[in-house]
Amino acid sequence: MIDDLLPIGSVVGIKDSDKKLMIFGIKQKNVDTDETFDYVGVLYPEGNLGQEYQYLFNADIITEVFFVGYESEERDYFINNLKKVYEPENAITDLPDAPLEEEINANLDEDLGDVFG
Repeated sequence: MIDDLLPIGSVVGIKDSDKKLMIFGIKQKNVDTDETFDYVGVLYPEGNLGQEYQYLFNADIITEVFFVGYESEERDYFINNLKKVYEPENAITDLPDAPLEEEINANLDEDLGDVFG
């Protein structure tokens, strides 16, 4: 279910592995097989060591969640857009459009100005 997907930045343990993975993408497609996976992750704490160390996996092999990544309003819009593709019956149809990137950046600049003077 789309609502159950962990946010990027989450760190998980998976079956048959002693290494933790950090999720850096959700609903990822294997270009060779056209199969869609819930996540793509990299070794934790090493991070991205190259494409050969990026792992596609599904939620059903997660054995433990060590850290839940950042959640925000932007992620809420993203998850709703995923629902429109994968679970249209569960998507919020009257959710307003996500803020434009210019609005987000303007708010960020304003917030940083308040912090750094």
